[in-house]
Amino acid sequence: MASRAALSKVIRPTSSSIRALSSSSSAAAAGSKIASRNALLSTPLARVARSEPKWLVGAEQRRLVSSDEGVTQMTVREALNSAMEEEMNRDETVFIMGEEVARYNGAYKITKGLLDKFGEDRVIDTPITESGFAGMAVGAALAGLRPVCEFMTWNFAMQAIDQIVNSGGKTYYMSGGNVPCPVTFRGPNGAAAGVGAQHSQDYSAWYGSVPGLKVISPWSAADCRGLLKAAIRDPNPVCFLENELLYGVSFPVTKEELSEDFLLPIGKAKVEKEGSDVTVVTHSKMVTHSLEAAELLEKNEGIKVEVINLRSIRPLDIDTIIKSVKKTNHLVTVEGGFPAFGVGSEIIAQICESPAFDYLDAPPERVTGADVPTPYSESLEHMAFPDTDIIAKVLKRHLYRQ
Repeated sequence: MASRAALSKVIRPTSSSIRALSSSSSAAAAGSKIASRNALLSTPLARVARSEPKWLVGAEQRRLVSSDEGVTQMTVREALNSAMEEEMNRDETVFIMGEEVARYNGAYKITKGLLDKFGEDRVIDTPITESGFAGMAVGAALAGLRPVCEFMTWNFAMQAIDQIVNSGGKTYYMSGGNVPCPVTFRGPNGAAAGVGAQHSQDYSAWYGSVPGLKVISPWSAADCRGLLKAAIRDPNPVCFLENELLYGVSFPVTKEELSEDFLLPIGKAKVEKEGSDVTVVTHSKMVTHSLEAAELLEKNEGIKVEVINLRSIRPLDIDTIIKSVKKTNHLVTVEGGFPAFGVGSEIIAQICESPAFDYLDAPPERVTGADVPTPYSESLEHMAFPDTDIIAKVLKRHLYRQ
């Protein structure tokens, strides 16, 4: 409680300082705030129309959940919101901070309603200074609190990478395990639609290369609920990499997955679809395209694709991948990030260094984003990332069916 009060005092002086300004300064600040808010309203939205996916995963697709009892639909946005609400109810040391998370309900409405439920001491709007509030979140975690620090996009977190990697990622180890740093950094990662090169980068490989961090890249609503709750409870700093284009997508969730006690283990992948001909390892939005490609190939070519949803980038569940490769004798990785030094590169390197290498009937392949800054043009942007057709084409070629 004392730590939380101290944190509140650090932030409160801003309000009193604003009230002390002259009327002319207040008017200027108000005008600037309105301009900033108008800019924010337009930022997350795609500037061009987008067509629906040509193929959707069939309703009969096996979900591999614990049971089918009480299955309902939930969006990724709702899953993230409910996970944070439940953890804040469970543990009073959990609080949320970030740009526009409180009064505006979050740039993507992930924190909608949480200010009304928990108040300004636990849902805190910050200035536009990622390095500042990320450092404050790390300090709060070292003092015994459990902050959830939202970045409007992980692209903006580059301003705070020293706080994440050095202050957050190394302290628990350097203290000999005596000073945990239970901070969760979360926000949208990777490409969205029409937001340009500066807002379209995938940071999975960046943070996945850092010892001391845990890195999660969820796909479904169940992934988001179970893994975000696990991240908040974890004593290590966790980078939670979401995808903006998945926020409004609905997924089936079971009664067990809606439970307040539902957790998913960090570092454990999930076989979303079983197969015997080729293993596809993927994460985040590319799980959708991989499942669509798998359904297409099974329907049209009789090719049975095993699709593995990584869920966790670090720690990497290489054992599940090895087991699958030994069964299918083929490996293709799919990701939306750049090809050089990426997640797929690391997976293939570890497979080639493992006993699974002797089971491969063909060289493993990568399907990645193009090795260029993401174009703003819709037609060029579409060609910069893998889609269902590209994945299906690569898998056919890999199996010498084309």
